[in-house]
Amino acid sequence: MDALLKRCGINLAAAQLKRLWAYHQLLRRHDAELNLTRIRNFENMVVKLYADSILPALHAPLPSPLLDLGTGPGMPGIPLKIFRPDLHILLAESRQNRTDFLKTAVSTLGLSGLDVVKRRIAPDYDRPVAGVITRAVESIADTLVRVAGCIMQDGMVIFMKGPRCDEEIETASQTFSSAYELADDIPYQIPHTPHRRRLVVFRRKVKPIHARGTSLNMKKHRIKVIESENNGIFKDLKKLQGGRGVKKQGKTLVCGARLVAEVMQRSPERCLAWISAGERHPPPPDAPCNLEWVQLAPDLFQILDLFGTRSPIILYDVPTLEPWRSDEGLLSGCSLLIPFQDPENVGAVIRCGAAFDADRIVLLSESANPFHPKAIRTSAGTVFSTRLFHGPSLGAIPEDLPVIALASSGRPLARVSFPESFLLLPGMEGPGLPDRWERDAVAIPMAPGVESLNAAVATAIALYEWRRASAI
Repeated sequence: MDALLKRCGINLAAAQLKRLWAYHQLLRRHDAELNLTRIRNFENMVVKLYADSILPALHAPLPSPLLDLGTGPGMPGIPLKIFRPDLHILLAESRQNRTDFLKTAVSTLGLSGLDVVKRRIAPDYDRPVAGVITRAVESIADTLVRVAGCIMQDGMVIFMKGPRCDEEIETASQTFSSAYELADDIPYQIPHTPHRRRLVVFRRKVKPIHARGTSLNMKKHRIKVIESENNGIFKDLKKLQGGRGVKKQGKTLVCGARLVAEVMQRSPERCLAWISAGERHPPPPDAPCNLEWVQLAPDLFQILDLFGTRSPIILYDVPTLEPWRSDEGLLSGCSLLIPFQDPENVGAVIRCGAAFDADRIVLLSESANPFHPKAIRTSAGTVFSTRLFHGPSLGAIPEDLPVIALASSGRPLARVSFPESFLLLPGMEGPGLPDRWERDAVAIPMAPGVESLNAAVATAIALYEWRRASAI
């Protein structure tokens, strides 16, 4: 171990090496039962786990206290603590078996200033830290949102990334320009290996949300405090968890810190209210003045927090969909018709349609509301950036239009010649297609005994096949 670490430029004192070896033995002993790591070759463990965890300390100054976000079995936090005993490190992990292992490791190694935080870190986590470090696969933007309640002003969020993360950096820089700035981007390589790394560091420009106080927001935003489930406003908000309520009220709930940040930046004029659990999570400083601040009692917020994100929710003014008129002719390319009744399928297909550049996306009258909170979340917010149309029912689609219909029976999709302009029509979940469309449908070949594919998956495969064929 010592020789491998020295080859990576890491020199440990005898006591440090003894502790790292003890940690390695613990990892080995508990791995079979707890599935702590997929790397089990000794040299790879030393290089890809322990050395990789320590190397950031050789390339950038590390602040303290430092939160290791998504530490898993303790990396990079435990090797970093052994190498830099002066650091106070918090190991954040939500999974019970991992936190049990972490507590055993901390106790066995006898390391002070190494704490286990047993919970998922979300914007409501407000223990102040000077830095966050993570080697998790989550996007930079998602992490910046997640640590908004704990990272101090001028604190550093340190990402251990692979070499190809320019798009992530650009997205985060643009989305959070008022709260964070890119402080450093350090490319390096694990010595004597082909493994390239980047240390991406964002600096927090503003105070964490829990420390900003509420006096300014109280002056800026009209506040409504709701503590009863019988409150009329709360009842209306609760109805927005279903498509019928969204359609009737013309509003929806945007859940999840990243989606909330995106809609606040893209369409602040459509953001009607900031909904939080109490007053500890105020609207951001640049929120529009017309934004109401609805402060719910914690138990009421939990009811409204459909996905358990524990971060504030936006009440959003739903845009009116343009009507699709079949008699006006088709645009060049694929126009996607959506009849799905499951809002998650609707969201997934809208996301696929946008990804494969469908020329129009038309919601048929059978379709679930595209602004249902589940559809919004599954679409990753593309429902707000994609031009959507509302169309007729399945039975009212004119028969003289060039329709490629998807069904579990029919000629193989790979043999289809896609017209220059056509409508792609997948069948509804369960009922499938009306007979007139099913007679000439196309199918995606599947293994014997498999009845059908998920409707959204089948549509995605068909869109991919169209794009692949059109590129030939």
